[in-house]
Amino acid sequence: MKLEISPSILSADLAQLGREIELCEVGGADAIHVDVMDGRFVPAITFGPIIVKACQRVTKLPLDVHLMIVEPEKHLEAFAEAGAALLTVHVEACAHIHGTLQAIKRLGIKAGVTFNPGTPLDALWNVVDLVDLVLIMSVNPGAGGQKFIAHSIDKVREVKRILAEVGSEAVIQIDGGINTETAKAAVDAGATNLVAGSAIFGSPAGIVGAIGALRNAVN
Repeated sequence: MKLEISPSILSADLAQLGREIELCEVGGADAIHVDVMDGRFVPAITFGPIIVKACQRVTKLPLDVHLMIVEPEKHLEAFAEAGAALLTVHVEACAHIHGTLQAIKRLGIKAGVTFNPGTPLDALWNVVDLVDLVLIMSVNPGAGGQKFIAHSIDKVREVKRILAEVGSEAVIQIDGGINTETAKAAVDAGATNLVAGSAIFGSPAGIVGAIGALRNAVN
């Protein structure tokens, strides 16, 4: 499966967001990752459907919307209408994760499920037939620039094993502390999609150069 890179606009210069997304596209990014935080599931408050809609106007890349919010089922339709191509929800935030994933699929878009660093993967077996993507958090959610949690690599390997056992072609995404040093270990373990924020938007090499450096790091 082709390695995908999804720059996270959480680390972008929001005063120049349109231009920075354009540079991601020029650099060969595969999607734009939008971290939605509500101040409840995580301490920070970030983006809503209005930002997703604004992103859609400036790029043809799919919008990968990561809902770090409680009761995400109340907001699925709004994000889908705003232009999300994929909605990823946290198993920890959903009272009925199976039903929430079904609701995403009914909207005609892709569905993903997310596991925090301290959350076991047991629930994946019960929803693996519904998901297009499994996101392993390699930091605790809520802020960019955190240090990579090493045992996340073991969880990536376990997700790969589970998907292979059931014959799923779901994407394995990893998010948190991804840079040229951690990317290779993640991909070697089975990750097929890398979310990177500060390693791309904060790089001295610039956005285009940083995306290229990530690809080169795993080759």
